[in-house]
Amino acid sequence: MSALPTPTLGLSRRADGRPLPGLSRRSRADVRLSDPLIGWVATLVVTALAGFLRWWHLGSPRSFMFDETYYAKQAWSLIHHGYAQTYVDKANERILAGQWSPSLWTGKPEMIVHPEVGKWLIGAGESVFGFTPFGWRVASAIAGTLMVLVMIRLARRLTGSTLLGVIAGLLMCFDGLQLVLSRMALLDIFQAFFLLSAVAALVADRDWGRERLLRRPSRGQWGPLLWWRPWRILAGVWFGLAVSTKWSSLYVIAGFGLLTWAWDAGARRRLGVRRPWARSFVVDALPAFGWLVVVPAVIYVASWTGWLMHAQVFEKAFSDTQYGPYWGSYLRTDAHGFWAEATQSLRSLWHYHHDIYAFHTRFLDDATHTYQSKPWGWLIQHRPVGVDAQLDIKPGVQGCTAAAGSTCLRQVLLLGNPLVWWGGTAALVYSLVAWVGRRDWRFGIVVVGVLATWLTWVPNDTRPIFSYYAICIEPFLILGLTLTLGRILGSADAPILRRRVGGAVVGVYLIAVTVAFVWFWPIWTDQLITTAEWLRRIWFKSWI
Repeated sequence: MSALPTPTLGLSRRADGRPLPGLSRRSRADVRLSDPLIGWVATLVVTALAGFLRWWHLGSPRSFMFDETYYAKQAWSLIHHGYAQTYVDKANERILAGQWSPSLWTGKPEMIVHPEVGKWLIGAGESVFGFTPFGWRVASAIAGTLMVLVMIRLARRLTGSTLLGVIAGLLMCFDGLQLVLSRMALLDIFQAFFLLSAVAALVADRDWGRERLLRRPSRGQWGPLLWWRPWRILAGVWFGLAVSTKWSSLYVIAGFGLLTWAWDAGARRRLGVRRPWARSFVVDALPAFGWLVVVPAVIYVASWTGWLMHAQVFEKAFSDTQYGPYWGSYLRTDAHGFWAEATQSLRSLWHYHHDIYAFHTRFLDDATHTYQSKPWGWLIQHRPVGVDAQLDIKPGVQGCTAAAGSTCLRQVLLLGNPLVWWGGTAALVYSLVAWVGRRDWRFGIVVVGVLATWLTWVPNDTRPIFSYYAICIEPFLILGLTLTLGRILGSADAPILRRRVGGAVVGVYLIAVTVAFVWFWPIWTDQLITTAEWLRRIWFKSWI
C-alpha cells in the first residue's frame, strides 16, 4: 500500500485548514459592531447612571479635600487674574464662609508645580457656579462622567459587542477611585479622561486607516500613502491636553506612539509591502510624529498663555529661587516689541520649567506624607488616601445612632473597588499572555497602557507619590478585564452549555462588583456611619 501524500498548506488557507479571508476583509476592522441605535441607547443609560452617582450631593463635604486647597484657589486666581497668586492666611475659612473679596489675594505669583489645563477647567466651573465646593468640583464630575461614556465606546469598538461595552462602563461606573476623583477638584481625573480619549481616537484611527489603505492606489514598494488622518490628529489634541495637565502623560504618548507604528507596519505587511517596518517608519511614523508630538507640543505651550502674558511677575519673583540657578542676564534689560517680549517670555518659561523639575526631583526627596505609597501596591489598592474625615461624632449629634460609649464618623477615602482592581490585575497577566501568545492586538493596548502609566512611577518612589495616580492605569485594567470576561463568556456561536457557564461566571462577578460598590459607598461619599460600621469596611490595616 502506498503512503498517503503529505497534505500541504496553501496561502489561501489558515493553519487549521479553514479558508483565509481575503485581503479586503483582513484589512478592515477585526470586529463588526452591533446595532448602532441599541449601542448608543445602552451607552447613554450607563453614562446617565454614572452622572447621577457623581453629581449626587457633589458639594458635600463642604470643605477643601486634600489638594483641593491648592487647585481650587489656583483655578479661581487663573480665571480672575490670569495667573496663580498667593493668598492670605485663613483664606480657606473665608472662602467657605462665602467671602470671595479681592483681599484674599496678595498680588504675588504662586509657585505652581503642574501645568494649567486642569486648573483652567476647574476655574471654568467656579466661574459658572461660584467659589464653592460644588463650583470647584463640577468640572471633575463632568470629566468623570464622560470618561465612562468613552470607556463604553472604546470597549464596544474593540469587541463588537454592546454587552461588553456596557460591562466596561459599569466596571468604571462602580469603581470607588474613579467615583471619588470625579467628586474632587484634583487634576488626575482630567488627565485620565484625556488619555483615555486619545487612545480611543488611536483605535478608531487604526480601523479608519486600514480600510482606506485599500482604496488608495499603491505607490510601488511603499504601498498606498495616507497623509490625512483626522482621528490621529484628534488623538494628538487629546494627548496635548493630557500633558498640559500632568507631565507623566509623556510616557503614554511615547508608548502608544510606538504601538501605533507597529499597527501601521502590520497593515502594510498585510498589503504585501516588503520591509514594512522601515517603510512604515518613513510614510507613517514620521507624519504621526507631527500629529502625536508636534500638535501636543503646540497645545502645551498655548496652555501657558496666562503665564506668558504675566511673565514679568514670575521673572521678578522666581528668577533666583531655591529650586534652580539664576535664569540669566537677559532679564537685566527690558524687551521691546511683540517678538522680543514673546521670546523673552518663552525663555523665562523654559527656566521656570527647570524650577518645576527641580522641585519634583530634588526638593521633595526628603519629604514624607502619611498616605504616600509605593507603585507596586497600586494595582491591589494596598494604601488608599484619606482625603477628608470627621471623627468622634457623639451619639445624637448629626443624627448619630451609635451605642453609648461609641461614636460615628464621616470619611471620604480614595479607595478603588477591590473586586474591580483585583480582577483587573489578574486580567493583566492574561492580557500579556493573550498579546504575546495569541497575538491578539487588542490586549497590546492593555499591556502598553499599564506599562506607560504604572511602571514609569517606580523610579520616583523615593518621594511622596499617591495611589490615586493609578486612575490613569484604571481604563487599561478595565479594558483588559472586559476582554477577559468576553473570553470567559464565549463567542456567540459557542455551544449553549459553554455560553451558560460563561454567562453565569460573568454574571456572578458583576453582581459581586455591584454589592461591593454599595458596601463601600458610605466611605466614598462622606456618609454618617458608626465606628463599628466603618471598621467592617476597613478590610486591611493599611487602609487606615
